[in-house]
Amino acid sequence: MSYSTADSFPVVTLDDVRGAQKMLTGVSRVTAMEGSRHLSQLVGAPVHLKCENLQRTGSFKLRGAYVRIAGLLPEERAAGVVAASAGNHAQGVALASSLLGVRSTVFMPKGAPLPKISATEEYGAEVRLHGTVVDETLAAAQEYAAGTGAVFIHPFDHHDVIAGQGTVGLEILEQCPEVRTIVVGVGGGGLAAGIAVAVKALRPDVRVIGVQAEGAAAYPPSLAAGLPVAVENPATMADGIKVGRPGDVPFRIVAELVDEIRTVSEYDLSSALLLCLERAKLVVEPAGASPVAALLRDPKAFEGPVVAVLSGGNVDPLLMQRILRHGMAAGGRYLQVRLRLTDRPGALATLLGVLSAVDANVLDVSHVRTDPRLGLTEVEVELHLETRGPKHCAEVNSALREAGYIVID
Repeated sequence: MSYSTADSFPVVTLDDVRGAQKMLTGVSRVTAMEGSRHLSQLVGAPVHLKCENLQRTGSFKLRGAYVRIAGLLPEERAAGVVAASAGNHAQGVALASSLLGVRSTVFMPKGAPLPKISATEEYGAEVRLHGTVVDETLAAAQEYAAGTGAVFIHPFDHHDVIAGQGTVGLEILEQCPEVRTIVVGVGGGGLAAGIAVAVKALRPDVRVIGVQAEGAAAYPPSLAAGLPVAVENPATMADGIKVGRPGDVPFRIVAELVDEIRTVSEYDLSSALLLCLERAKLVVEPAGASPVAALLRDPKAFEGPVVAVLSGGNVDPLLMQRILRHGMAAGGRYLQVRLRLTDRPGALATLLGVLSAVDANVLDVSHVRTDPRLGLTEVEVELHLETRGPKHCAEVNSALREAGYIVID
């Protein structure tokens, strides 16, 4: 590893990333690169998906975790390792430790998805739940390291971790040598920094664009200030990039080498996850879908060919269910309607007949009969409907009104 003569921060180089690639041979997968016809049509240039959601443990995190732990001295390995993570780094550390014969303890936020907790334990780590956001969990893990002598494996703020994540960039250049833009999700910045180191050293003409969730976007204010700045109470469904403060090491690299940081909304994320599932047949978690969300938000802003890095696929099934419904609503394919009708036998059947005639699929029906706003013979009905899109939603509303129903909302 190279070190800067100007300060104490290590400089991650192309040689470091290449060394990490050799170390990971036979450990991590060279993940697939899949073309996306739908996104290509939107962008007006070829768009490819780098499928790190198909990596071992379900995300890119194994790469950096393995390189970091493999570089420990024998006495450090004997002391064991400790990590903190919302799930993906946890699994990466757990598997890397097991492969290398090192004892691991992993701190996870109390709200971490149960499948991620179970998977981390199955890979061989002892799991401890602490805090509600990654930053609180990090503090607990660092305190444990100080008290036990275990080596703390940071999820993004270490040069070995960044070098390991940078192997994704080398694979992108090998699989898509004509690439002009790489889009990657950003939390603490380790993956974006690693990719930028590898790509800019070999192809400085390629643009590297980072993507953050609007509710957890620490990089824009940090870049404006010239140093890492914490954002209070980061909030997003994309737990993999819900980091309140950039790492010191990746921040310096991102500031120097990443061309742009964009932000996306929860609406964008849910729409992107739905698109990945329906069009690409890929299960992707919200953080992993963030590059696709950026493409959907402003498709003409990216010079092609474009590679979007799907960084992970570990999503809680219950969260997936909520996100899919949110994504359907965002795409105009889920309609919630409240209306009033006369409370008499057959009234609901008549209403459902109107909806059937316009091919609206009824998902849920609820009645309100005791509201003081209702007349003696009125009932309020709330319907959750699945539709084909915004145009179909308008047709449904029009059909209801033409049938004489009073649509409240």
